[in-house]
Amino acid sequence: MFGKRIRLFKILGFEIRIDWSWFVILALVVWSLAGGVFPAELPGHTTGAYILMGLVAALAFFASIVVHELCHSLVARRYGLTMEGITLFIFGGVSEMAEEPPNPKTEFLMAVAGPISSFVIGFVAVALSVLADGPAKAAPVFVTLRWIGFINIVLGAMNLVPGYPLDGGRVLRSILWHFKGNLRWATRMASYAGEGFGLLLIALGAISILMGGGIGGMWDILIGWFLVTAARQGYQQVLVKQMLQGEPVQRIMTAEPVTVPPSLSLQDLVENYIYRYHFKMFPVVEGDRLAGCVTTRDVREVPRADWAMRTVGEAAGRCTDGAVIEAGADAMAALTKMARTGASRLMVVDGGRLLGIVSLKDLMAFLARKLELEGESPAGNGL
Repeated sequence: MFGKRIRLFKILGFEIRIDWSWFVILALVVWSLAGGVFPAELPGHTTGAYILMGLVAALAFFASIVVHELCHSLVARRYGLTMEGITLFIFGGVSEMAEEPPNPKTEFLMAVAGPISSFVIGFVAVALSVLADGPAKAAPVFVTLRWIGFINIVLGAMNLVPGYPLDGGRVLRSILWHFKGNLRWATRMASYAGEGFGLLLIALGAISILMGGGIGGMWDILIGWFLVTAARQGYQQVLVKQMLQGEPVQRIMTAEPVTVPPSLSLQDLVENYIYRYHFKMFPVVEGDRLAGCVTTRDVREVPRADWAMRTVGEAAGRCTDGAVIEAGADAMAALTKMARTGASRLMVVDGGRLLGIVSLKDLMAFLARKLELEGESPAGNGL
């Protein structure tokens, strides 16, 4: 979902990051507030004052989104789930879970925690602005506070729309999961609702543009497109996890992988292995023991004139944890490691012995066959 992210800080053990797209929405919110909202509510101030108010309000709004996501994450941690951090991006924020909730109760409590926090922030901010005496109500701080309160109430309400992956969609999924006892089916139904809501927003946005709505209509279309995409991806992720979890990686791996001995010259490695098999990495094996790994990068660091005289054992390095997986792991663990490290092949080991290699291609082929046998479409939803 995200490109390059910037790490901001850590709070309560959760890393807060921003995606580059966050700067786009920050600029748009400041521009909208400074150019329209605040001048209409509080006339007579300078452009600089409106920009400052807009910047303060926008940052406060994004701080409230962090609080919203923190509440999700705290509940998840309370029930033993691993959270990989919080990322702010163009459409708000997201708490990144490494795994699905273990039961409907946990899903429900996680889902409602965020909107509740938004409503609390919203009503408190509005109440403070309303309770201000006389002329103070028109002071920049109270006008800003009133907007922050209003936008948080809207945020809480929007998130309760029963369409996955919105919080309301997760509430719907938890209810369906509770009564049906089937997470995959519940996710499919909730994601259908999310796609439907997204398509409705796209249609409303198109109508708004045709009627002169301009920027507002474009935002409806963008948000609708994001919801449709996120709903489909959310279902696909659950589907993949359920298909691969519990499947032993030994069942999928290539049991007799191409290996090289430490005594092999780098010239032979290049000519007879790299150019023949097109792999970037080869396991170095002595007997049945994994002695190390040699990569194209290792070879490149040796002058070409020395390739015939240098051996694989001299150039090879220790295999990193990101390049190996234990034989007892399941296929989902292998896919997760590949996604985290960027590796396309993992060596399957057992007590230092190399048993085989599992590749991303192997995992995808196994997944495709299993989906086919169970009557599922790899593409996920489609209305």
